[in-house]
Amino acid sequence: PMKYIFRLLALATFLLLVIPAEAQRRNARYNEYIRKYSSLAVEQMKKYKIPASITLAQGLLESGAGQSTLAKKSNNHFGIKCHNTWRGRKVYHDDDARGECFRAYRKVEDSYEDHSKFLTNGARYAFLFKLKQTDYKGWARGLKKAGYATDRSYANRLITIIEDYDLYKYVTKGMSKREARRWEKLIKKKPWLVNPHPVYIANGLAYVVAREGDNFRLLGGEFDISWKKLVSYNDLHKDYTLEPGDIIYLKKKNKKAMKPYTYYIVKDGDSMHSISQMYGIRLKNLYKLNDKDGEYIPEVGDRIWLR
Repeated sequence: PMKYIFRLLALATFLLLVIPAEAQRRNARYNEYIRKYSSLAVEQMKKYKIPASITLAQGLLESGAGQSTLAKKSNNHFGIKCHNTWRGRKVYHDDDARGECFRAYRKVEDSYEDHSKFLTNGARYAFLFKLKQTDYKGWARGLKKAGYATDRSYANRLITIIEDYDLYKYVTKGMSKREARRWEKLIKKKPWLVNPHPVYIANGLAYVVAREGDNFRLLGGEFDISWKKLVSYNDLHKDYTLEPGDIIYLKKKNKKAMKPYTYYIVKDGDSMHSISQMYGIRLKNLYKLNDKDGEYIPEVGDRIWLR
């Protein structure tokens, strides 16, 4: 139902605004882990061509930011099991089955080195090395596809960690100065390459939720749509400054609301524009449906016809 969809959207928008600050407080261990091991991940990237973003994200996820029993007692930060080829120290923990054999290391650096060799020498991971080091999403999904973990959400969890903690920035450490400058210049121009907007569907229309720093030109570039069309589709003016949480439709809105939404009762803070965005109705049509002109300002309790 539409009201449920937009209730979820309101929650999602709230989370987009508050999670970064909360995460800093709530996941101080993540920040500490990144500070402690980022240089090690970069070193491995230079040596084995595995994105530092992926290595760090896997280390954070698999070791619980270094706090898991396996990490603390055995220095195993990547959850790598013994397999038939392992000749080093072993420990036993319950995982997918009881008492499974895991690799144990003398120091954390050995775990990072073995993780790199595990991926580099594993035939099932060979296709990953054809991907660019900047393609962290391809690597994350590829690791899941190759069977690194049984968790169905493994790829999404890695991607979320990378984006929440800006781990993609470490990839430039493995580039030449010239390549790094070129990449940084490209990302400045096209930030969506490392952090694209999720696309949602409501009212039968595709839309995105604006984030801090967004503008119509950037969104137009990301979705290959004229920025002027985006302004028009959303009944805004070209000088409007996008606010985090704004709903931005990627195509023309409808002439009326979808069934079964017939009318809406105005609440505090509503405007004709916010209602038109909520239900995906063109603003001029919303005024027409209600026999109002552009001067009309809805008051709390007013009934606004949607179709």
